[in-house]
Amino acid sequence: MSILVNKDSKMIVQGITGSEGSFHAEQCHEYGGNVGGGVTPGKGGQKVLNGQVPVFNSCLEARSETGANESLIFVPPPFAADAIMEAADAGIELVVCITEGIPIHDMVSVYAYLGHTSTRLIGPNCPGLLTPDEAKVGIMPGFIAKKGTVGVISKSGTLTYEAVHQLVNVGLGQSTCVGIGGDPIIGTKMTDLLALFEEDSETNAVVLIGEIGGSMEIEAAQYVRDHMKKPVIGFIAGLTAPKGRRMGHAGAIVSNADESASAKMAEMSKCGIHVVDSPAEIGDSVKSNLASLHV
Repeated sequence: MSILVNKDSKMIVQGITGSEGSFHAEQCHEYGGNVGGGVTPGKGGQKVLNGQVPVFNSCLEARSETGANESLIFVPPPFAADAIMEAADAGIELVVCITEGIPIHDMVSVYAYLGHTSTRLIGPNCPGLLTPDEAKVGIMPGFIAKKGTVGVISKSGTLTYEAVHQLVNVGLGQSTCVGIGGDPIIGTKMTDLLALFEEDSETNAVVLIGEIGGSMEIEAAQYVRDHMKKPVIGFIAGLTAPKGRRMGHAGAIVSNADESASAKMAEMSKCGIHVVDSPAEIGDSVKSNLASLHV
């Protein structure tokens, strides 16, 4: 099985006529064949991806015509918040926003707005999701993944790919890989996904990758302690980051000792997560934990 996306997912792409949207929509379609349409206001009636995919003027029209339950967003930062809310208004169940650089004020409004809908947001500023051999909704390279039973949750796009690589190197595949994004305000948190993986009958272990800044990893560790029976293997990026220095992601700012990499790693270990010191150790750690469970 998998979480959130699978072979039955139907997707539209907002911003499909732009260079990024067009390129990645084609990659998603070639991987899973699940791109049913695109949305660019004023360009409805066109067809893209070699004439295979129709373009609509609105999400509501696209959902009505295609039956899509997912939207992938490649809309420029000034307009991305409106694009997310438009998808929610159309009743799209899962929205994945790749856009980087959305103003925090805009995301505050989006977060509050989505609280009154049934729409789940992944991102923004994220690589999206991949269920190997079934569907990808985002920019993850599908060829590096292998179908299996390990769930992956990561704040970092690059470290998502590295975790997948390490797992495949030791013969392990993935159920679903989710890049949640590293911005200060995102739609879906680690605890949300841990709950979904715990419920998934064919996910046997979870890799959890965090970074310095914020309290999400602490909350995730405490959730694992209180609610999860499946093994969780954790890694925190930024162990050598200078205090108070922003490192890459907008959310990766250490404001106090409890948000440092070492503090998060200590709390994760205390809560029963198997913490590794390097991404290169992820595959071996997962394999040994699964072996101890005879899985």
